[in-house]
Amino acid sequence: MKPLSSQARAIKPSATLAINAISQDLKAKGVDVVSFGAGETDFFTPDHIKAAGIAAIEQNKSYYTSSSGIAPLKSAICGYLDRTFGLKYENKNICVSSGAKHVLYIAMRVMLNPGDEVILPAPYWVTYEEAIRMCGAVPVILNTDESTRFKISPEQLAAAVTERTKCVILTNPSNPTGMLYSEEELSGLAKVIVDNDLYLIDDEIYATLVYEGKFVSAAAVDPELTKRTVIVNGVSKTYAMTGWRIGFAAGPAEIIKLMDTYLSHSTGNASNIAQYASIAAYAGDQECVAKMHAEFTKRRAYFLERVAAMDKVSCLPPDGAFYIFMNVSKTFGSTLCGEKIDNADDFAQALLKHGLVATVPGAAFGSQNHIRWSYATSIENIKKGLDRLERFLNNEPTA
Repeated sequence: MKPLSSQARAIKPSATLAINAISQDLKAKGVDVVSFGAGETDFFTPDHIKAAGIAAIEQNKSYYTSSSGIAPLKSAICGYLDRTFGLKYENKNICVSSGAKHVLYIAMRVMLNPGDEVILPAPYWVTYEEAIRMCGAVPVILNTDESTRFKISPEQLAAAVTERTKCVILTNPSNPTGMLYSEEELSGLAKVIVDNDLYLIDDEIYATLVYEGKFVSAAAVDPELTKRTVIVNGVSKTYAMTGWRIGFAAGPAEIIKLMDTYLSHSTGNASNIAQYASIAAYAGDQECVAKMHAEFTKRRAYFLERVAAMDKVSCLPPDGAFYIFMNVSKTFGSTLCGEKIDNADDFAQALLKHGLVATVPGAAFGSQNHIRWSYATSIENIKKGLDRLERFLNNEPTA
C-alpha cells in the first residue's frame, strides 16, 4: 500500500496525555500509582455552570451554530476580557472553538505558510512544537534556564529573527515552568515584535492563576502589538471545564475571519450546549475562581516547602499556573533503586517504576534536566507523592 502522510507520521504523540494514559492503565490494574501528569484540576465544574448546560439541553440548544461560536458567548467573553484584564474587543474579534488547543492550531493554520519560522521559547508546552510542524512551518527554539527564570530577553529574541520569521509564541504564565512575564518585560519583547513586523500568539490559559506578581496581557502593553496579537484562552483551567472543550481566540478581525472560514470546512462549531454553559462561566459569579485559586495557593506552598527540604532536587517557585518544574540534574550519574539515572527521562521512568509516581519528563518541554509535576490534585495526593519521592531519593522503593 502507498505510504501514509509523512507529515502525520513525523508528529510525536503528546507526552502529557501519554503519561496520563499509563497512569490510568496502571490504576485499572490495581496499582496504587499517584499521577502528577495531566494539567487537569481535581475540582468539579461549578454548579451554576453545570445548570446552564443542563438548561441548554432542556431548551433543545442542539443545533449548528456559527463556525466561530454563538454571539452571546462572544459578548460574554468580551465582557470578561474587559473586566478582568482591561482588554477591549468586539464580537468580530472573537473566535470560539473546541478547546484552547484547537484554537491555537487554527490560529497557526491561518497565520503560517510552509517554511515560515516561529520563535518558541523553551521550556514550552508540548503541543506548540508539533503544531508548528503540522502547519509546515519551522520551530526556532530559544533556550532558557533558571538563571533567566526561564524567560527570554528582547536581545535574545532580536538575535533569533530572520527574514523568514513570521510569529512568536509566548505562554504567560508558563506551562511547564509557571513563570510570569512582567509588564516591563513584555514591553521590551513588544518592541522587537513590532519593529520586525511579526505576529504574536499569546497563550493566556493560566492568566487567573497567578500567585506572585501581577498578570498583564501582552495585548495591553502596546497598541501596535495589539494589532498583531492573537490571545488564546478558554474555560478549562479557570473554571474546571477541561471536558467541555471550549476555547477562544481574541485578535485582529482579519485573522478571526480567516479562522472562522477554516473552521467552517473542518470541525464546524464547538458544542452548542458547552457554549451556553460557558456563557455562565464568563458572565456569572466568579467566586468559584477565587476558591480554586485559594486552594492552589495552599498546594503550591506545601509543595515548595517539601521540595526545599530535599537535597537532590530543586525548583524555582512558580509565579502562576499549577506546575512545579523540578530540576533533577543532581541525580545524573547516580543509581536510584537499582536504576542508572543519566537524564530526566531515566529519572521519571524509575520514579514511576519504583516510586509509583507519574510525572512528565522535561524533554517533552525542551529541557533535559527537569520533570514536571502538576499540583492540580489534592493535598493528600501531593503528600503521598512527595513522600514516595523522598523514599525514592533515599533508594527506598515503594513498589
